[in-house]
Amino acid sequence: MISRQSPLKTILLSASIALLAATGCHKHANTLPPPAAAPPEATAPAPTASLTADPMAIDQGQSVVLNWRTTDATGVSIDGIGNVATNGTQTVTPASSTNFHLVAKGDGGTTEANVRVTVRVPEVPAMTGTADNEMGTDSAFHAAVHDLYFDYDSYDIRPADASAVTAAASYLNAHPDIKVLIAGYCDDRGSAEYNITLGENRANSAKQAIVAAGVNTSRIRVVSYGKERQFCTEETESCWQQNRRAQFSVDR
Repeated sequence: MISRQSPLKTILLSASIALLAATGCHKHANTLPPPAAAPPEATAPAPTASLTADPMAIDQGQSVVLNWRTTDATGVSIDGIGNVATNGTQTVTPASSTNFHLVAKGDGGTTEANVRVTVRVPEVPAMTGTADNEMGTDSAFHAAVHDLYFDYDSYDIRPADASAVTAAASYLNAHPDIKVLIAGYCDDRGSAEYNITLGENRANSAKQAIVAAGVNTSRIRVVSYGKERQFCTEETESCWQQNRRAQFSVDR
C-alpha cells in the first residue's frame, strides 16, 4: 500500500528543511575571522644636535674649540668647515666674529644648531704726534726685546734668559708709550686644545717676568697660537725649539 501524505504536511516539511538550511549557512558565515589590522609603519626619530664654542669671545688671532654632539644623524656639516663626524671637536681661528651653523640630517628629518664666537679686534691707537725717539722703532724694539724660549712641555722662564728679561724691561721702561703683545707658541706635538693652554701659559710667564722687572701690566696683552702657526715644520729638536717661544711685538 502506498502511503500518501497530506498537502499540509508536505508544505510544513519543506519549510522546516529550508529553515534549517538557512540557519546552517548563517552560522557558518559568522565563523570567519575578522580581517587583520595592518601593522603601524615605523617612524625614524628626528636627529638632535648641539654645538658649543670654548671660549665664546676671543681676541683677534686666538683660537676656539668647537664641540658638537648629535644623535640619530646620518650626515653632519658645519658652514665654513664642511662635512664632519656626527660627534667631534675642532680648533678654529676666526678672523672676525662668526656664527657657526651646524646641520644634522637623518632618516627622521633635519636639525640645526648655532653658536656665535665674538672676535675682539684691537683698535689702532690714535697718533698724538709722539716722535720715534719716544715710541721707538720696530728695529730698535726687536734689538732690545728678545723672544723667550721654553723647554718641552714647560712654561718656566729659563735662568739663562734673566738678562734678556732685564734688557726688555729696561727698554720698555724707557719708552712708556709702547704697548706690547706677547704671543705664546708651541711645537706640533700634543693636541690642539692642550697646546692652546700651554701657549697661553708661556705668554703669561713672559708677561709676569717683565712686570716683575717694572713694566706696567696695563701695557701688555697676551695671546696664544698653540701649535697653529709653526715657525719651522721639520720634525727635529732644533725645529721644535724654535716653535716653543713667547714672541714680543709692538701692539699697534
